[in-house]
Amino acid sequence: MFFVDVLGTEGLGNRSYLAGGARSAVVVDPPRDIDRVIAEAARRGVRIAAVAETHVHNDYITGGLELARLTGARYLVPAGADVAYARVAVADGHVEPVDADLELRAVATPGHTPHHTSYVLRESGRAVAAFTGGSLLIGGVGRPDLVEPRLTEELARAQYASAHRLADQLEDQVAVLPTHGFGSFCSSSPAGGEQHSTMGAEKAANPALVQDVDTFVEELLAGLDDVPAYYAHMGPANADGPAPVDLTEPRRADAEEIARRLAAGEWVVDLRGRVAFAAGHVAGSFNFEVDGQLATYLAWMIPWGKPVTLLARSAQELARAQRELARVGIDRPAAAAVGSPADWLLDGSRPASFRRATFAGLAAARRGGEDVVVVDVRRDNERADGWVEGSVHLPVHEIHRRLDEVPPGTVWVHCAGGMRAAVAASVLDAAGREVVAVDDGFAAAAEAGLRLVAPSGGSAA
Repeated sequence: MFFVDVLGTEGLGNRSYLAGGARSAVVVDPPRDIDRVIAEAARRGVRIAAVAETHVHNDYITGGLELARLTGARYLVPAGADVAYARVAVADGHVEPVDADLELRAVATPGHTPHHTSYVLRESGRAVAAFTGGSLLIGGVGRPDLVEPRLTEELARAQYASAHRLADQLEDQVAVLPTHGFGSFCSSSPAGGEQHSTMGAEKAANPALVQDVDTFVEELLAGLDDVPAYYAHMGPANADGPAPVDLTEPRRADAEEIARRLAAGEWVVDLRGRVAFAAGHVAGSFNFEVDGQLATYLAWMIPWGKPVTLLARSAQELARAQRELARVGIDRPAAAAVGSPADWLLDGSRPASFRRATFAGLAAARRGGEDVVVVDVRRDNERADGWVEGSVHLPVHEIHRRLDEVPPGTVWVHCAGGMRAAVAASVLDAAGREVVAVDDGFAAAAEAGLRLVAPSGGSAA
């Protein structure tokens, strides 16, 4: 009897898998913090016999090389991937034994990358699950534009063919188990609500399997949004062979050191929730909530390699943040501090703060004649559905480089729910702007009486 355990990495929107039988197992697309994988294998009482990568990842640092080294497992990497370390070069049709009646069969599925490979788990010769990586996702496919812009359309067409190849080979009851698609920016479309799927469900609804190739490619390419900047560093790191992760506690900083690092232009990141940050924080620090998409947005925005100091409420919160950041190559914080602004400020200094509000509050401010500047920090594909009339569009991942584009006045900054608005508000506040963070769902904008503009230029509400 086989099992498949899901190891989710929610902050990045990815999944890894431990699959096996009574004695041994395979790990597919492991995270960098492999202690989670080793603990799950120990809980199951199985030996990790193989580690399989579906592709050289563009959105996180893999732990596959180190996991294989520590466990003695065979490290399966697609033969077409250009990597600098020894591995089992997997070609289409490769069969890897896993346990007594279990084996893993490689299926070439180019599209997300040219060398992408899916793996079909077979029990006694019958397919039971397909690990589809960044190929066939739940309700979509992985984006084809992360390798080389000139290859994007070619890879989109390959993605379509790969989806059909899987559909032709696998029966409807086979579980579809992708790595991406649960919030990952490697997905070509926003995450849906489905957490589990089968090949039959995908055949019935996945655009790659129900549309003709030209319609599929046209819509896929039209829906692609910005690529996180840190992706440029992930592929090369994974191809070179990542160093083992180091999660030892960073050196603690006192108030004097925090002040020195801010004065030097380094990034000091406050991990507390946005409500607490707005109420009081170290002037010049940025707010990336540990409960938000910390790794994605901090890695996207920070100049690569710039030292970062973390401020946390507790050692547990600090350790969690450090783990998340290590997954995207921000390995060692320069320093860290635990406590509250009272612990992080020089004697005699007062915490900085800014207002929080709702869309109803924004509407009231406009009606009252306040000097209001509205900044929308959603991504392009979100704004395409409509925006607050008169708002300035500066996606959150660009705002720190485009501060000079923010008009004078009190800046009311919003996103779709509040988390990214808090990040942007902290950046504006650090730059000396008077700011109000709109902590509200975007649907409330119309309910508050704000006029929304549709993409055509007409009214959306």
